[in-house]
Amino acid sequence: MIKSAVTISIVDEARGGPFVFWDDFPAACSKAKRLGFDAVELFAPAPEAVPSSDIKSLLEEHELGLAAVGTGAGMVIHKLSLVDPSESVREKAKDFIRSMIDYGGPFGAPAIIGSMQGRWGSEVDEPTALGLLGEALVELGEHARQYRVPLIYEPLNRYETNLVTTVEAGVDLLTGLDTDNVKLLADLFHMNIEEADLAAALRAGGKHVGHVHFVDSNRQPAGAGHMEYEPIAQALRDVKYDGYASAECFPIPDPDEAARLTIESFERLFR
Repeated sequence: MIKSAVTISIVDEARGGPFVFWDDFPAACSKAKRLGFDAVELFAPAPEAVPSSDIKSLLEEHELGLAAVGTGAGMVIHKLSLVDPSESVREKAKDFIRSMIDYGGPFGAPAIIGSMQGRWGSEVDEPTALGLLGEALVELGEHARQYRVPLIYEPLNRYETNLVTTVEAGVDLLTGLDTDNVKLLADLFHMNIEEADLAAALRAGGKHVGHVHFVDSNRQPAGAGHMEYEPIAQALRDVKYDGYASAECFPIPDPDEAARLTIESFERLFR
């Protein structure tokens, strides 16, 4: 069964980004429970930004899961990338991601690699960058295995990366890796830019899809744009997807209303 989740950011440097709730993790968990979400997804500046003991008690109190933890703070705050021309920077990037894997893993929450994948350019050409990315995904995917969770890799739109921008390219990358513990994040906002047919792309992704960002065409809450969700929901059912549909969207018109609109759309489509 597909489950619902809502994002919470506590990263000051990412303020204005596409996250529903901000700053107050306990209050956000309370609101998520009251609205009927199954889980929360946490975007934190570093491991233990919210102590693990606090996460455990809040999740238990509100009967919530932890859907995933983001690693984007490694790029936003520290400018770290897995394809940086500097080996020492690449190692720092992997260390940061490992620490986030270790943070979320005990809660059954995978870490997401999005912006930290980086870009190829004048100092690192495309084949080299893709090779470096693949090597890092293998290493980090195997690190995640100890927690019985996958590593989640996110294709981004062309304005945010020039490495992997479609589900098909993501599948090609994953099937060439020496690990089966890396899954794709299908973000409907990025897909709306890059895919000719979102439902067909999800079907092609099939078993490789491990997480979904549930958002509308304008990166507002589901139902606030022009996305056609019925074919998307059917495609997810057809491939027997049973992970989270997590709201990573701008808090428009405000966080509470964005969360309410999201859960209404989720209930209509998946319940």
